[in-house]
Amino acid sequence: MQINGKVHCFFEQSGTFKNEFIKLGIPAEDYDIQNNFGETDHVVDLFKHIEREYDKTRQDKTRQDKTRQDKTIFNDITKDDLIVAFFPCIYFCCNSQMLFSMTHKNHKNLTNDQIIKYIIDRNQKRAQFFEILLKFIGICLNKGIRMIFENPWSEQTHLKEAFLKKPDVIDNNRMTRGDFFVKPTGFWFWNCQPTNGCTVQHDKQKVRLMWQPKNPTPGTCSEERSMISPDYARNWICDFVLGKKQDIGQLSLF
Repeated sequence: MQINGKVHCFFEQSGTFKNEFIKLGIPAEDYDIQNNFGETDHVVDLFKHIEREYDKTRQDKTRQDKTRQDKTIFNDITKDDLIVAFFPCIYFCCNSQMLFSMTHKNHKNLTNDQIIKYIIDRNQKRAQFFEILLKFIGICLNKGIRMIFENPWSEQTHLKEAFLKKPDVIDNNRMTRGDFFVKPTGFWFWNCQPTNGCTVQHDKQKVRLMWQPKNPTPGTCSEERSMISPDYARNWICDFVLGKKQDIGQLSLF
């Protein structure tokens, strides 16, 4: 893929990818509502920008009375750019799916009425997140913006049940490319196609030593477990986005 513009990295942990794009000579910026690492370029509520931009596309495109309220981050993203989005998976992942069962261990001290109320609330929140994801994709399709988003692809995730399409790339073992965890992941490409590199990280032990968790036993959805290694980010970019062969890796037979 040729990127003549800029890469826009959305949501938590996107700074790791931003830095690796920059090292590869491609301008990049990241966007998130949080700034936990003090490096976020644009601290914004991405959900609000998606909702506002989607509402804009439903209105008459010929109207001239543009206001400041119409402006969103999408105004400055062009077809020469690329969005890489780590869309929140809290209501889509397999662990979230299990919370819809009345027998889940988290419900053991709740009454039946409390469990039903909890599941109804969780279902409503999942529907809200799913709708925002669909609107995000709709914006990119409508504006011709190239976009890649990722989400877990292990066991039974919500996006496996019914979605617009299957992932264009499934990375079943991210440690092979130098990440901290196996974490099978799906990547959906919109208005673009993945390349087919297959870098295998030489020194996995070095990568493990880079991981410095605040909690030695991180939870399933903790910040520590969602961390992405710089090695993985670089290998992923070269394999699936740029189609760039690297000297640091070795070719795989699969």
